[in-house]
Amino acid sequence: MSTPENTLPYRANVGIALFNKSGKVWIGRRAGMPETLPEEDDLDFAWQMPQGGIDEGEDPLPAAERELFEETGVSSIKLLAEATDWFTYELAPDIIKKGWRSKYRGQRQKWFAFLFTGEDTEIDVLTPGGGAFESEFSDWRWVDLQETPDLIVPFKRDVYLQVVDAFSDIADHLKLDG
Repeated sequence: MSTPENTLPYRANVGIALFNKSGKVWIGRRAGMPETLPEEDDLDFAWQMPQGGIDEGEDPLPAAERELFEETGVSSIKLLAEATDWFTYELAPDIIKKGWRSKYRGQRQKWFAFLFTGEDTEIDVLTPGGGAFESEFSDWRWVDLQETPDLIVPFKRDVYLQVVDAFSDIADHLKLDG
């Protein structure tokens, strides 16, 4: 049965798995997110990899590079891979109505893996782009790619499992070389 929410389009989006030379992936703590969700108060779902919308007329790869810079200040990168498929997730109806004003049902994401070629001091989540962009993260850290599905909000977990599947060979290769 069709509901108003599942007839809405998906928002075009990119996701970025930013790897360091040791095969760890970058995650940031979303600014303004509660430490835990009420139904699972022992788990912390405030972490995610960079992601953001694709502007009209913009191709996914430049969108990924732009979003990464706008959210982290990072521009020292090398493209490692592009996921072959687009990954989608649906939002809960209350989020669709409140946060997205009933425009989208969820997101359709093209994911990219980049190698971070700079120094950690380049990463600036509090004043990204020298303060040109609004801070979306309050903190950041490097983690194993396989940890990320357990750190993301539950409605995005399936996408993160697909990202792990798409890029785990890259993480393994970097760990061997690092």
